[in-house]
Formats: sequence, C-alpha cells, structure tokens
Amino acid sequence: MASPPLAAAAAGSGVEASSGSEETGTVPPDRDLAALFEQAAERLPALLPTASKEQLLYLYARFKQMTEKRGKESKTAFGGPVVSSLYQEETIREEDKNIFDYCRENNIDYVTKAIQSKKVDVNAADEEGRALLHWACDRGHKELVTVLLQHAADVNSQDGEGQTALHYAAACEFLDIVELLLKSGANPTLRDQEGCLPEEVTDCKAITSALQQHTAGKT
Repeated sequence: MASPPLAAAAAGSGVEASSGSEETGTVPPDRDLAALFEQAAERLPALLPTASKEQLLYLYARFKQMTEKRGKESKTAFGGPVVSSLYQEETIREEDKNIFDYCRENNIDYVTKAIQSKKVDVNAADEEGRALLHWACDRGHKELVTVLLQHAADVNSQDGEGQTALHYAAACEFLDIVELLLKSGANPTLRDQEGCLPEEVTDCKAITSALQQHTAGKT
C-alpha cells in the first residue's frame, strides 16, 4: 500500500497536527499522534465499506497495537468489540472464506466438521499467529471455544505478540470464557511480549479477581 490506512484516514478527515501551544510553541509528539489517531478512528466507520481485506487487517493490527500500549499504562483493554467490528463490517464471499472467517462468524458446524475431517488443524494460526481459539475468545463465542478445547486446542498457545487465549478473553471482558479457559488448564502467569499478564489487560474486577485467585491457588 502506498500509505498506511490510518494516515490516509486522518488526512481525509481534514485533521491537521497542531503547530504548538501558545505558551511554548511546541506540542509533545505523543499528543499529536494520539489526537490524530482518535480523529482517524472516528472517521473509520465511513471508510469500511470500501476498504479491502488487506486494509482491514492492517487497521486491526494498528488499532490493537495502539490500544495495547494504552492498556499497559492505564489498563484500558485492547481487542474487544471495537476492534472486532472491523471484521463485522466486512462482507466476504462464501468462496473466499477461510477457516478463520468461519470461526469469527461462529459457524460451529463448519469449524467442527473441518477439524473432524482433518482438513484443518485445530491449532492452525493465521498470519499474525492467532489460532482459532484466540479468535473464538476475541468474539465471545463460548460454545465454539468449548468445541475447540474438546478437539485438543492448545489452551496456552501464544500469538505473534505473545498473547494467549486468556489475554483475549480477559481484554474483551468475557468472564465466562475466562473461567472456562482456567478450568481447561490455561496458565494465567504467561506474559505477552509487552510483559503483560492476562489480569493486566482488563478493567473487569471480576476477571482480575478470578485470574489472581487461580494463580494463588497454584502457588
């Protein structure tokens, strides 16, 4: 791509970076970037209908990186419905779908048959290292999570950024899935590449408590 989608979105929104405050004549670069990001994100819904799949994947990754960094500083969760909505807005032709598309749309029957027929490895990962279990947890598909675990999905598999299914379920605040993962052997002490535990990527007190109690029970 000639230019990153977020940069293009910011430019198309008519946003211009501040030239500086009246007092100092300068604005910290991080404030400029944060403002541009927020305004680009506001414009994003209007651009989704014309965005390609590659552009949506790029936006997903960039949004996730931005919100993860915030999560480390203030426990604002990454992932979750806001990120997932990028895919919900996309219409994919049936003949173009892959196993991850069927997982995201919670097509339990298709995913189950594909795994049982050995056409798909239950632990297969996408280009970002996300397994089917990561996606099912990200979308809150508890029944599908159960099916994947029954078919020997690696509950502690880490994606390209070191995040486990627990990170995804915790960040998206799906307490029932967090509890299911813990009962299935998920390790709450695994850190991602940013050094964050699953309990550190959520604002949900019930999830934090469940993860901490489980960890304490193992020591």
